Order: sequence, then C-alpha cells, then structure tokens
Amino acid sequence: MNIREYLEKKPLLFDGAMGTYLARKYQNFDTEPCEMMNLLHPELVCEVHKEYIKAGAVAVKTNTFSANCEMLNKDKATVDKVLREGFHLACKAASEAGREVFVFADIGPAPEHEGADVLAAYREIVDVFLSCHAEYFLFETMANSEAAEACAAYIKERSPEAFVMVSFAASPEGYTRGGFLAKKLFWGMQQSEAVDAVGFNCISGPKHLLELVKKLPKEQVKKYLTVMPNAGYPTMVGNRIYYGTNRGYFGQAAYDLLQEGVSIVGGCCGTTPEDIAQVQEKIQACAEGWAKRREPEAGNPKKGKDPVQGKRDVPGSQMAEEKKIADVIANPGNSFAEKLQQGKKVLVVELDPPVEPDIDFFMEGAARYQLAGVDAIDIADCPVAKARIDSSILACKVSRELGLTAIPHMTCRDRNINATKALLLGLNMEGVNNVLAVTGDPVPTELRNQVKTVFGYNSAVLARHIQSFNEEIFCENPFMVSGALNINALNFDFQLSHAKSKIENGMSALFTQPVLSERGFENLKRARKELDVKLLGGIMPVVSYRNAAFMNSEMAGIEVAPEIMEQYRGKNREEGEELAFKISTEVIREISDYIDGYYVITPFKRVELVLKIIGYIRNC
Repeated sequence: MNIREYLEKKPLLFDGAMGTYLARKYQNFDTEPCEMMNLLHPELVCEVHKEYIKAGAVAVKTNTFSANCEMLNKDKATVDKVLREGFHLACKAASEAGREVFVFADIGPAPEHEGADVLAAYREIVDVFLSCHAEYFLFETMANSEAAEACAAYIKERSPEAFVMVSFAASPEGYTRGGFLAKKLFWGMQQSEAVDAVGFNCISGPKHLLELVKKLPKEQVKKYLTVMPNAGYPTMVGNRIYYGTNRGYFGQAAYDLLQEGVSIVGGCCGTTPEDIAQVQEKIQACAEGWAKRREPEAGNPKKGKDPVQGKRDVPGSQMAEEKKIADVIANPGNSFAEKLQQGKKVLVVELDPPVEPDIDFFMEGAARYQLAGVDAIDIADCPVAKARIDSSILACKVSRELGLTAIPHMTCRDRNINATKALLLGLNMEGVNNVLAVTGDPVPTELRNQVKTVFGYNSAVLARHIQSFNEEIFCENPFMVSGALNINALNFDFQLSHAKSKIENGMSALFTQPVLSERGFENLKRARKELDVKLLGGIMPVVSYRNAAFMNSEMAGIEVAPEIMEQYRGKNREEGEELAFKISTEVIREISDYIDGYYVITPFKRVELVLKIIGYIRNC
C-alpha cells in the first residue's frame, strides 16, 4: 500500500522528536549533535525508532534534521555519511516492524545568511536521499517557502511518485522566525503542484497549533493537512530543557486536530513514545468513522480566490500576499508617508538622543526644527552601541507634546522579536507609525564582556516582521518602514542586492549615508536608477578637520573625500561652520535630482547650523 492509499483510509501517525528524546534518554552522549549519533551510536538511534514504532507510529523521520555542513560543522563527505546512515537506520527499524511503516527523509532548515546558496544546500541533501531510493520527504520547521517549494519541484522532476511534505514552524502568534505569517505561507504552498502535504510544527504546543488550524477554511484546503506540535511549554531544570506536558492532554489535542480535518499528526520537540501511544489510542477511537474528507489535489491546486484577504499567493514571491507599500503609505494618519506618496520632497532631521535624563536641549531643538518646517525628526537607537535615552520613548514624547512626526530607529542588536513586537505595540498605541529598521552598530570590543548582543535577525527580516504585523495587528494604523543605504560602501553591488531584499520585505524608503565623496554621489545615482524605492539623500555637515578625520576613521559607512577634508585644515570654529554650510549646499544642489527628500544629520548639537541648511533647502 502506498502512502496516498493509506491516507484515504485513515490518518497517518508520525513519531515524536528524535533529538530531544535521545538527549533525555542518553544524557551522557549529548555532547555531539544528535545527528552524529547515526555514526557514533547507530544502535541507539535504531532503538529509538523502534520505540516510536512500537508506540504506534506508522511513519518515522530519519535522524537528519540538522544534517548539513554548516550545522554539523563537518565536511560534505561526513554529512553524506550521516544522511545515508540515518536513512538506513530508519529503514532497518521499519523493516523489522512486522507492518507497514513509511520512512520520511527529514530535512530541517538550512542556515540562511548573506552569500549562502540555500537551494544548493537543500539539493545536496536531497540528492543523497534520492540515491538511497527515498520515496517520502519532509521539509520541517521551515521559516519561509521559497527554497522548500523549489526543492519539492526538484524532487518531483527526479521521482514523480515521491510524496513531499512541507511544515512551517509557527509561533503562538502565528508567525515564523523569518517574519512571515504562517497561514500565508500555508496558502501559498497550496498552489504548489510539487507538494502533497502542508502544515505546521515546532515552536508551539498543541493548543496554539489547534487554534491556528481552526481558523483555516477547511473547504479551501486541497492538500493533506499535517500538524506536529511540541509537547508543550519547556522548562529549564539545571542546564537542561524539559517538557512536562500531561500525556493524556497531548493525545486529546491530537484527537481534536483530527476532528478539525488534519490528516497527518505526530510530535515535535519534547514528544516521546508515550505521547505517540496516547495519540494512537485516539486514532483508533475515531478510525472506524474516518472518511476521506476531501480529494487532495497535489497536481491541481485550488483555483480562484485565496481565502485570506481574497487574494492568491504567487509561488516564489513571499510578499505577494503582503500589504502593498502604496497601501501602507496611503495611511491617512501618516502625514509623512502621504507626502512621500504624493511626490513631495520631504525633509527629515536627525537628532541624537541624550545620554542623560536632561532632554531640554533635545526637545528645544526638535521644536525649532518643527518651526523651520521639517517633516519629521529622526532619532537614532543607541548609536555605536552606547546607551542613550530610548529612541522609541523619545519619539512618543515628540509626537505627543509637539505633534511632530518622529521616526525612531529600531535595531536588531538589542532585542529579540518578542521585545520588538512589544515595542511596536507601544509605539502604535502612541500614534507613532514610522520606524527606521537597521541591523545596528556592533558593540565595541572593550564592552563585549559586559554587553551581549542579540542580532537574531537583520533589518530586512525585521521589516518583514513589521509588515506581517501590519496585516494582522496594525491594520488601522500600519507602520511605514524605512531603512538605511550605505552609498559609500566599497562593494556597492552587495549594498544594492541587500537593499533590494529590504524593499521586497516591505521597506518604503531608504535613508542614505552622507554624500561627501564622488563615489557616494555616483552610487546614489546608481541607486536611483536600480532601486524602486523612495530615497532620502544624506547631508551631514563637516565642521572641522578633526571632525572629518573622526568621521573617516570611526563612523561606519561614512567617507569624507580628501579634497573636502583638506579644506578644513587650519579653520577655526566660525570658519568651519561657514565651510560646512557651503559644502552642504553644494551637495544639496548636486543630489537634488536623484532623491525624494533630504536627511540632515545634526553634528555635535550644531542646531543653528542645521537650521541655516534647512532654510536653504526650503528656499530652493
């Protein structure tokens, strides 16, 4: 009997979590990644497979979730051995079961970072499994869909009868760690001809995944629906993670999932053979009344409207279902975004937040800029990774007390996604609906023993998270997300590529680094030609020779041309400011035709100088 025939007759029960169960059962062997146990202690891996099969599992996952070169820190030859032995051990356990057991080649998420060829990494893994004659494939704990979908098509080209499952890791709030709405990825994958089953696993326990499934319009689901929750919420005992979920509770949750139309159930982190045995009892209880609830159409995806917002996801385009940028910046409650949309040249001035609670100078400066006609105040988030008054709190104060648009920077350096979401909720409550997402300056070397960074994601992923929040949470008052563009970079091709990723993930405007060199100007012109985004040209007055030397040496992404720098040699403060005004106005005239607005950075509290520059811009 093949797997499709089996699913027509009854639900398919998977095993539980190999990794957490191995670590719990054989604590003296958990110094190596569990996948290496395939080579170091294959008999133990085989024994765990048999325990799950004895508990009632009809499908087992190979012990290969993290079996890739980067995660195991091994060469390709070693990883290939891990994959082959993992498949062999699962097949051995299945062959000794005395009944039908399906072996799934288990593929976890390949690491994604700049320069990584994720699809190639997946294909290398798939090729090994195909050489072992694997028929069933599971891509699990996915954060996005593009690579998995492409790899599913790759599998079907080589093995048309293969059965491919894709499962997304959904948080209790319904988002993946990549910033996507899990249900949007689910509906997008419904359109893929190469995928047979789609669903959710990991991060969340049974309750939250059940709630996610309940919200799916079942009549629209054309693939087999799979759910494999964690055992529950983990706790730390000593240095180890434990899952203390009641076994009966997990079994009942699986039964409830089956009643909601799920065809494939199993367990993820923390689940044991005891949990699977409980699920097996529930499956037996409902097996007699099991009927084929819908015709799975792996080769005939649903036509017509997507059940979410009446649109259809376009395979391979993660943002196809996201709010269009025009919709976001058309928000009538966002005057700054509205001006950009209307094609008006905006003027933003940056003020650094104070290092002490005395904010009189900051608020006075913001008020004077407002009277001078700026469109927004831009507030850095602890620049150069040194603590200052929180940019978001200052933005709320400026917005509330002055009625002036404030754009706080939001870095990925100091907050995980939970803290970021909490901060966005607070900003939205206060009516602040513009943010500038940046990865953030690294912590200085001398402070790294005291200050630990997060850097769990970069600015493009943060933008994607915010756009997902816009759809689900901030529909009435969405954020407009801006970002940074380093026009002074030596490798500007990389900067353009990264900028395109930011735009695809929802950034509506990019603020450039200051234009103070011919290279910066040429790169700005190139950005105007190649990027479909609003550009705000950076203007930063250089006030002295020493200031220019500091900017070149200690401010990331800033380049002051030698010929500009030399003009300041021997100048006093007054002469330096006059020269700063002269050079700034020259830059303004030079870049004006290539930008949608100006981004003026206040140097060393020189508000009077910046006011003079603002006056020049307003009179242009």
